[in-house]
Amino acid sequence: MSDIGMLRLDAVMADDLSVVNSARISFAKRVEELGEADINLINYLMRERHGTPFEHNAFRFHVRCPIFVAREWFRHRIGSFNEFSGRYSEFTQDAYIPEPQDVRTQTGKPGDYIYEPLEEEAANQAIKQITKAYDTAFETYRELLSHNVAKELARIVLPVGAHTEFYWTVNARSLMNFISLRTAENAQREIRAFAVGVEEHFAQHMPHTWQAFNDYGRKAP
Repeated sequence: MSDIGMLRLDAVMADDLSVVNSARISFAKRVEELGEADINLINYLMRERHGTPFEHNAFRFHVRCPIFVAREWFRHRIGSFNEFSGRYSEFTQDAYIPEPQDVRTQTGKPGDYIYEPLEEEAANQAIKQITKAYDTAFETYRELLSHNVAKELARIVLPVGAHTEFYWTVNARSLMNFISLRTAENAQREIRAFAVGVEEHFAQHMPHTWQAFNDYGRKAP
């Protein structure tokens, strides 16, 4: 995902059958192959917002992203997270630098901002300032470490644009909640890029669930 980071599907235990069989257990039934009636059942569950059958599956993602994106991600409090620790390992000089077209200004009120690109000259100047701030922060970080300052304290000088990484394990119901919110037009552009990638994996492994999700308003059941 270029300079913004990396998204990788590390493991998956999820398919449309997991939804169907989780629902049909109520009637002591199980199917081995997906049929038309099962697809209709998925649509019914999504339409009527019967959500629990969508929880019996799992996706595990490996994510590398700017710290400010991770903090937005963790706000969802869905699934399980394990993150890189700056107490035990050194940060690399690796941070997010936006492309000129991604440097933007905002107008309006909180919750109703309008974002527009800065003029090219102003955007390039902003990128130079961002890069300079990163260089200063990482230089200070390395200097603190060279003077035997503990990693857990030296890291306090690092910017939220520095990259972190984590594993995220999540079921399809919670995944749909994340996708619904973070692919929306008012979501921050940087996390939206990751949410689009997450949705591609979801659509690949659970195509009928994904289609029902789209057909019934892109809201988690």
